[in-house]
Amino acid sequence: MSANRERVYRGSAARATVWQNVGRRERRSHLTAPRVPTVGIDIGGTKVMAGVVDADGVILEKIRTETPDKSKSPKVVEDTIVELVLDLSERHDVHAVGIGAAGWVDADRSRVLFAPHLAWRDEPLRDRLAERLLVPVMVDNDANTAAWAEWRFGAGRGEDDLVMITLGTGIGGAILQDGRVNRGRYGVAGEFGHMQVVPGGHRCPCGNRGCWEQYSSGNALVREAREMAAADSPVAFGIIDRVGGNIQDITGPLITELARQGDAMCVELFQDIGQWLGVGIANLAAALDPSCFVIGGGVSAADDLLIAPAREAFRRTLTGRGYRPEARIAKAELGPEAGMVGAADLARLVARRFRRANRRRVERYERYGRVYGRQAADS
Repeated sequence: MSANRERVYRGSAARATVWQNVGRRERRSHLTAPRVPTVGIDIGGTKVMAGVVDADGVILEKIRTETPDKSKSPKVVEDTIVELVLDLSERHDVHAVGIGAAGWVDADRSRVLFAPHLAWRDEPLRDRLAERLLVPVMVDNDANTAAWAEWRFGAGRGEDDLVMITLGTGIGGAILQDGRVNRGRYGVAGEFGHMQVVPGGHRCPCGNRGCWEQYSSGNALVREAREMAAADSPVAFGIIDRVGGNIQDITGPLITELARQGDAMCVELFQDIGQWLGVGIANLAAALDPSCFVIGGGVSAADDLLIAPAREAFRRTLTGRGYRPEARIAKAELGPEAGMVGAADLARLVARRFRRANRRRVERYERYGRVYGRQAADS
């Protein structure tokens, strides 16, 4: 093998090794990550949010746009991400980009295997974006990035074993063990919403019945409220009056607003989904035994209307209750920016490793140059 080919081969091998070791050496490595600004991207079904985040988790600038229609090609979404990053790069020195995607991401954090709200199927998102942006790119599931942000800067600080549950349209989740994101063997751990809790229960879009998110999520909350209103239940009079009889106008934020105002039906609905939330948390505690559960997502904005009944149901159904320590249940602190902040912070770790790999390659080439130079002088 020629010297040039050997150098190219070794360089490629070094890059592959960097990516392979990212997950293994993630624990505590944020302490030595470069304190440089990075961009975090949070991609959902309705919006793409991008922000420049510093090493302390502070958002220096944030911009957002609507997510292109899911029927369009994956390149359309890719173009949107590139435009946002380039816009931010005009005003900030960006060293890496982190992507939090609502979908399944492979264990190497390079490909989006499946995104329910976008036309991504086995999409090599990391490499395509890195080629266009010319900076290191990291791709992860959005629940993983949100959990990382809460562990680093939010409600999970000081907790090395943490489970995050995100309540939105459905239920997402993430696991941090010993200060490291546990993504599972294939990268798709944390899909808590599709644990079966009621055999033969409500049909879930995933194709199964009785999934947890059919009983404790934004969809479950709205479905129950609309069913009560459609049945013209007397307890639903308040919400029916509020929407002028247009049942399809009943939304999660409206139910939350009325519950805070004391509407009896809306308060009861939150108690119901809160109890189901507590049951699911107790099951996860039996399996994973974390020290803390962080509850995030849009539905968590209901605060104690949701979390109080969840804590009660958790204590009532926890295996070994009364004879074991109970995990803390806390509301997430970083709000809708958590996924973006976590993606930026995880990208900072990748930037550090690429810096190290590049420095080592330069040192190796310089060493080879000195050796070849001596050989040429002696010949």
